[in-house]
Amino acid sequence: MATATLATCAIISTLGRGNFYLMKALAPKDRDFIGGSAPSSSPAPAPLNLGFSDCNPSPISPLTFFPASPMASPFGFQRSDRMETGSYAEELSVAVRVVQMACSLCQGVQEGLFGRRREQIKSKDDASLVTVADWGVQATVSWVLSQCFGSENVSIVAEEDTQTLSGKDASGLLESVVKTVNGCLVEAHKYGLKAPQKPLGSNEVLEAIGRCNSNGGPKGRFWVLDPVDGTLGFVRGDQYAIALALIEDGEVVLGILGCPNYPMKKQWLNYHQRYYRLMSKISPPVAGSWHKGCVMYTLRGSGKAWMQPLVYDHGNFGLHNISPKPIKVSSVDDPALATFCEPVEKSNSKHSFTAGLAQSVGLRKQPLRVYSMVKYAAIACGDAEIFMKFAKAGYKEKIWDHAAGVIIIHEAGGVVTDAGGKPLDFTKGIYLEGLDRGIVACSGSLLHDKIITAVDASWDSSKL
Repeated sequence: MATATLATCAIISTLGRGNFYLMKALAPKDRDFIGGSAPSSSPAPAPLNLGFSDCNPSPISPLTFFPASPMASPFGFQRSDRMETGSYAEELSVAVRVVQMACSLCQGVQEGLFGRRREQIKSKDDASLVTVADWGVQATVSWVLSQCFGSENVSIVAEEDTQTLSGKDASGLLESVVKTVNGCLVEAHKYGLKAPQKPLGSNEVLEAIGRCNSNGGPKGRFWVLDPVDGTLGFVRGDQYAIALALIEDGEVVLGILGCPNYPMKKQWLNYHQRYYRLMSKISPPVAGSWHKGCVMYTLRGSGKAWMQPLVYDHGNFGLHNISPKPIKVSSVDDPALATFCEPVEKSNSKHSFTAGLAQSVGLRKQPLRVYSMVKYAAIACGDAEIFMKFAKAGYKEKIWDHAAGVIIIHEAGGVVTDAGGKPLDFTKGIYLEGLDRGIVACSGSLLHDKIITAVDASWDSSKL
């Protein structure tokens, strides 16, 4: 009894009395899930099986191993000239692996941000935040893609640059980034990739980050990377995403979303991640269970999207089975039953307009406010039905904030357009130029049509 009392006092001291009692108010089924199996109504996870396969896969088969040959890259994957035109299977395989690596990097950095190492967080010119993880992921992804496909064949549009890291007073910060990158790359073998022969130096890390300087456009092939989408959520210990997409001649052809804190129980999306961490300490998950964290991915035209657990939590690719499972959007088409997502922050989104829009359409649930492209992930796997974002005047949407999420929802059976019903245009450079008022993503066309109609009816009276 004394031990239990001390534990309770420690929880109240850590979170504050109000947060502790809010945690106690969670539904019993939600509390139970953290420490054990999901309720019986939840589907059982697919059999774990993600070992390398020599069979001929379908184009969407996850992470098929490409055997080495004299023409192979140092990573053991055949270069793209081996691939059938338009299949992108090799690119998808490498991209999923490197996003898995990026998730591991971010989890390590995020764990170190609570109460210490705040010097690893910096503000950019637009007042948004950037962390060691942002630069570390960008360097890691850039280096791996260049090693796999040849730096001369890799063009990347990405969010971060080297300006801050190259400053006179940034030596300590740069050292942290270099250490983080090398700590990630040394584990590459766990992902079926090959680590560098020796640790990267500062100049090599800066070069990898700076190489991500493409401006995109209507022609050619380029990767689009948001190394940490939702940095504010990341530094607050909440939801964030690593987003990687490949665009060719203006069309998104593959997309990957790494969501390290995504809960496998839908109800937990409604709570701040700190409550999840608290409950995990009180009642630890079953060893080896898939309770949070995933990577979602797809190929254009496949009509399928997949979700797999994190290698970081489940071991090596080839040694432990990490089975992906197919994901589909929700079949809910009644607005009264639909869950809609919107950004957490009000700085570049108008909550009051979406609230009025939701009421006019007949949405009855409270909005699910989630950081980052996790909103796209929630729709793709059926945990939500609608995402609406209407930016304030002067704000311009960037392609790295949407490319991966858009194609994953599309191939999972959903619809994403601007508020005028037009597909998002990724041919205009780093911005979604010509965007009509905002972005609407839905699990199906019926809900989508209702939202678009309601936007047209109420837009003129808004003050956006």
